[in-house]
Amino acid sequence: MCRLCKSGKASAACPTRRDFLKTSALAGAAASTGIFAGARDARAQDTAARSMPEGLNTPGRRVLLKGGVVLSMDDTVGNLAVGDVLIDGARIVEVAREIEAPDAVVVDATGKIVMPGFIDTHHHQFETALRSYLADGILVDDGIAANAINYYDTILQKFSMVYRPEDVYINELFAGIAQLDAGVTTVMDVSQIHHSPEHSDAAIEGMRDAGRRGVFGYFEGWGDRAQYPQDAARIREQWFSSDDQLLTMVMGGEIYLPGWEESWRIGRELGLPVALHVVGTFGMAPTFDQLAQDGMFSDDNIFIHMTGMSDMAWQAAADAGAHISLAVPIEMQMRHGTPPIQKALDLGISTSLSSDVECTMTADPFTQMRSMMTLQRMFANERALAGESYPGLMRSIDAIRHATLEGARGLKLNSKVGSLTPGKEADIVLLDAEAINVAPLNHAPGAVVTLMERNNVDTVFVAGQVKKWGGQLVGYDVERLRQDLEASRDYLFEAAGVEHDLFRE
Repeated sequence: MCRLCKSGKASAACPTRRDFLKTSALAGAAASTGIFAGARDARAQDTAARSMPEGLNTPGRRVLLKGGVVLSMDDTVGNLAVGDVLIDGARIVEVAREIEAPDAVVVDATGKIVMPGFIDTHHHQFETALRSYLADGILVDDGIAANAINYYDTILQKFSMVYRPEDVYINELFAGIAQLDAGVTTVMDVSQIHHSPEHSDAAIEGMRDAGRRGVFGYFEGWGDRAQYPQDAARIREQWFSSDDQLLTMVMGGEIYLPGWEESWRIGRELGLPVALHVVGTFGMAPTFDQLAQDGMFSDDNIFIHMTGMSDMAWQAAADAGAHISLAVPIEMQMRHGTPPIQKALDLGISTSLSSDVECTMTADPFTQMRSMMTLQRMFANERALAGESYPGLMRSIDAIRHATLEGARGLKLNSKVGSLTPGKEADIVLLDAEAINVAPLNHAPGAVVTLMERNNVDTVFVAGQVKKWGGQLVGYDVERLRQDLEASRDYLFEAAGVEHDLFRE
């Protein structure tokens, strides 16, 4: 099956996955020769590509980010009201007030906040074609009210069942590019779509072709051809045998599924972190408590949501050094339970932010940071106004830390990314602090968290390579990809027997 033209098999006439992508160096030529389907998108990318300094995306070159507001997220490096960052190939080599590098390509970062790329530790990228479909839905039909259209029954047990490998590919690819546009340079993709080995390979290929750093989360699938969890060994050997690449792997170990013990065993045998959703509304608390009592937690565990769990289990997770991934807007919206922000903070557990499902909520990092900070402060302020003792109010810099360095720690990537530290890889974003919604700049972390949105993401580097420049993605045929995503959406609705009604009640 050709994933792109949907014919019975691939042929020489079929477009390849690489046809979807154009390198930055060719972006201008592509626009001028009509390769791009959308003229407006082509012109914007052409303008952005032509405005890049000569040699900027040449592999192995040195790049000097000059005169920006440096928000390093590394206490040993510090922050600079005006500073420079020097990149050599894929790595950061120096951060200082002023750097002399006459051989480097200079990028004028004046008026920009220069900081590490954002990290999303839990995103179901295969659902991109279903964006906003479940905007008013909740997690499960829990019997409390009429919730026939809910995430588990509608998305996982209806739509996901009809995905083909080509649907997985375009959904994964488009999700990755869209988050690059928002400054998210690293993701853990929780791909509950492994209905066959071909589905698994398509998910990985989509992540790879997006060109950003990613952690492939190998979770469940359904149907006669599903090979989860046994296919993990094949996947690890075929796709993740090297640590010197943008993609790594995590094992899904959902305790609400039969046979979860095997997935934990395989994951740990392969040396992979084990990630799982931990949600009280799914009735997981008794099993989770038992795991805590049996000493099954480790610093290789990533617990997603962590709502409705006992104090004993929380303490066991803290003692084990486990990581918590919170999706605060989703947890509030979809009845997972109250986001346990304060619990994680009080126990000193490494905690990151995640977007979760775009079928319900946006996947931009600014929404995640604002939601975390305002909710934590709401509860603390409520106690203060009642005359009670209250926890410290979260600061903007704290929210940024959860969206960057803590995410890197949770995904075991903090030796590579998460801060502007010399020696780490250059996953860097430049945020426009002179834009109309931010200027004049008075507090850098505050501007990022309380004022900015994806339109403020001016430039994005992943491992030293430019993915967005001057506010425009470069090197991607976005219009053509959008058309293919829409075609996938149309197929999914038809195959699932769901009416595509834009004004459904």
